[in-house]
Amino acid sequence: MRSLIRVSTCAAGLTAVLAACQPEPPCVECGTAVIAIGADADLLLPALSQSVGRAIGDQIFLKLATAGLAANTVGDSGFVPGLAASWAFETNRTIVFRLDPRARWHDGAPVTARDVVFTFDAYRDTLLNAPARPLLHEIDSVTARDEHTIAFHFRSAYPEQFFDATHHMRILPSHLLDTVPRDRWRTHPFARSPVGNGPYRLATWRRGELLELVADSSFFLGVPGIGRLVWRVAPDFNAAVTQLVAGEADIVEAIVGPENVARVEADSALRLVEYAAAVYIYLGFNLRAPRGGTTAHPLLGDPALRRALVLASDRGALVRAVLGGRGTIPPGPTTPMVWIADGAPRQPAYDSAGAARMLDSLGWRDTNGDGIRDRGGRRLAFEILYPSSSGIRQRTGVILQEQYRRLGIAVELVPLEFNTWTDRARRGRFDAVLGAWQIDLSPTGLRELWGSHGIGGSNYGAYASPVFDSLVARASATADPGSARTLWHEAIGVINRDAPAVWLFSPQAVAGVHRRIGNVTIRPDEWWGTLWTWTAGKREGAGGVGERD
Repeated sequence: MRSLIRVSTCAAGLTAVLAACQPEPPCVECGTAVIAIGADADLLLPALSQSVGRAIGDQIFLKLATAGLAANTVGDSGFVPGLAASWAFETNRTIVFRLDPRARWHDGAPVTARDVVFTFDAYRDTLLNAPARPLLHEIDSVTARDEHTIAFHFRSAYPEQFFDATHHMRILPSHLLDTVPRDRWRTHPFARSPVGNGPYRLATWRRGELLELVADSSFFLGVPGIGRLVWRVAPDFNAAVTQLVAGEADIVEAIVGPENVARVEADSALRLVEYAAAVYIYLGFNLRAPRGGTTAHPLLGDPALRRALVLASDRGALVRAVLGGRGTIPPGPTTPMVWIADGAPRQPAYDSAGAARMLDSLGWRDTNGDGIRDRGGRRLAFEILYPSSSGIRQRTGVILQEQYRRLGIAVELVPLEFNTWTDRARRGRFDAVLGAWQIDLSPTGLRELWGSHGIGGSNYGAYASPVFDSLVARASATADPGSARTLWHEAIGVINRDAPAVWLFSPQAVAGVHRRIGNVTIRPDEWWGTLWTWTAGKREGAGGVGERD
């Protein structure tokens, strides 16, 4: 049995990354890489796209700078220049960036300071309501000093100022979007046929089938090591692994299930690449009535019932059965990789007897002998929605369904196509969802995903707590890391007690990669973050994948 290849997560500057990860000399003819994915992209407009759309969009659009392989979020250590060639802390509340004058949009126009100011204004616009908008709260303003110089002004000094200035925004072309009303961005042709500034350009998008990117040979940071990236949509992750084993794909970023790991491991043309991923899987509850309005959900609006469901969830069994033991139980809505995780409070451990006693005390008893608890004529029954493309969530749902059934709770599992699932979740049309967040390595993501600012966006279940919001705001703006950690822990304690979700597990990720793919480095927060520096040998028998219509 071959041993797993562990990807290094050491910090690297731009020179080191390029020297280690690009062919010498780089060439567009170096080949094609086919990436099997379980769902199509939603949009390719960075301010609005999520999940697959974000991963693909990050090949088309750049940030000012990116976290290095160590994915540091405190200060600017290890950050790699992107559109910004250099930067300096002018004061403890002002960072000045100098754009690389070589940076160009794919239509040939130069990237300017105006684009950065325009992007910040768009991300902060409540009409657009970008998912990252709450994460930019501490940035007071962004101003252009000349064509290539921009100043970020902060409300206060705090440890993650540089991260906030660079990580959340992919810079947008003001000359193409400034005349488009922002309430029309989601449906505008640009969202599906973008003009970017990154290493790849969009060539073909056949919805529900594949999306092809081609390398930009004039990319100012160097020609990408892979000439064509083809993202091929598979019906689910098992099918994605089948494509990999059959030679129809080269990369699957997450191999789910021990049997699929064994399939890849048995193929001499493939290798397993294990990496730490900043991902957690959760069972999220809708605290509002799923038909709309502001009334509480008739079942899950009760925090005591939600706490009983926490006790009823055997998360250790999920780690063993779903992940083959490759995973951990997170302390809250974060992962063990985030710097605040050590010592953070946790939700109560699995206790089926305690869950049964709590349900009894709430008046939920099986009064008619059908095996399902009821109260006042209502059965203790609800639906759990999950994306049909996710093998890991399908397995998780089946196991939770059985765990709850043994306690007299009826759960119906509802699989949906990924983008349909996302739409239902965003609009609050559900009882519960099995969700998965690939989070930033900054704890400020708690504001985006679980703060009241995120309701109608990423906060699917409409969790709202003034105490939680206040603690997160204070922690985000606290300069001393030790004091900030204490506040973050208090915030996690509050949300754990309120139980808007059960934090199920954080997987140890394993990718399947064809051996002709070289220079593979994977960042824990964004597996695709260094994809343009990977290389690919010539692909035999590609079968016309990605050719134009």
